[in-house]
Amino acid sequence: MTANLTDSSTSIFRLSPVIRITLLTLYISLTIPLPFLAEVTQAPTPPTLLWIGIAIGFVGLYAVLTERVIINDQEIKVTYPVWVPRFFRKGWSLSWSDVKSLKPRTTGQGGLVYYFLSQDGKAYLLPMRVAGFNRLVNFVQAKTGIDTTDVRPLAQPWMYVILFFCTLLLLLVDAWTINTAILGNW
Repeated sequence: MTANLTDSSTSIFRLSPVIRITLLTLYISLTIPLPFLAEVTQAPTPPTLLWIGIAIGFVGLYAVLTERVIINDQEIKVTYPVWVPRFFRKGWSLSWSDVKSLKPRTTGQGGLVYYFLSQDGKAYLLPMRVAGFNRLVNFVQAKTGIDTTDVRPLAQPWMYVILFFCTLLLLLVDAWTINTAILGNW
């Protein structure tokens, strides 16, 4: 299910599972070999410290990936669970009546993102990696009257599927690296 209905007028959109699983798996594949390699190469950084850093990084990444978009008849809100400290990710909310326009902006990599512009001139990033993005955009159009026909997600799901399969290949290389490090054939 792409969004959960909590009552007749509120919908919750979570980050797409394809994106969440891909990014968590990529993080694991990039970091897990490090403590093993540190031990084998007798690096100045102890493996225990690397394990602690990896765990903290994983929790931080997981926290970012718990973003939720809550929409109802009055507002759109980006929130995080209560266990995510507000100084880390605080979220935002914007009343539909305060939405002035939806403006596209080009990213540094050539992609296109959209910002809500409020009546007081503040900009709020439209969450583009949620499951049910088209449904979210249709709701934005219905509540604001802004034409959202050309609004597309930043990255298509197939891009994350390709990245996921490349990550699985990297995990195979990780397994070989860790095995070689443990057996001492380095």
